[in-house]
Amino acid sequence: FGSSPPRGPFDRRLALGEEAPRKAAESAAPRASMASVPASALSKEQQDELLCTYAALILHDDGAEITPQAMTNLIKAAGCTVEGYWPMLMAKMIGNVG
Repeated sequence: FGSSPPRGPFDRRLALGEEAPRKAAESAAPRASMASVPASALSKEQQDELLCTYAALILHDDGAEITPQAMTNLIKAAGCTVEGYWPMLMAKMIGNVG
């Protein structure tokens, strides 16, 4: 640990000498997928909507303002593109609905 302070609950437990949380037993069963279809099977419109949704979630988790420009910058940084109206539409909806 050196001189760096504990950063999270796991680090704090270790720093205090408490036992680390135990992992659940690994199951031999196959892992369930997160979606019923792969993203590559979605239409372009569905992919654009999904990209904007992920961008908005990332911005929200980071505590940043969800704006069309911030969403576009994040999507471009990920190496993706969406139709120009999607970030504006999503940011407006999030601003109105929450």
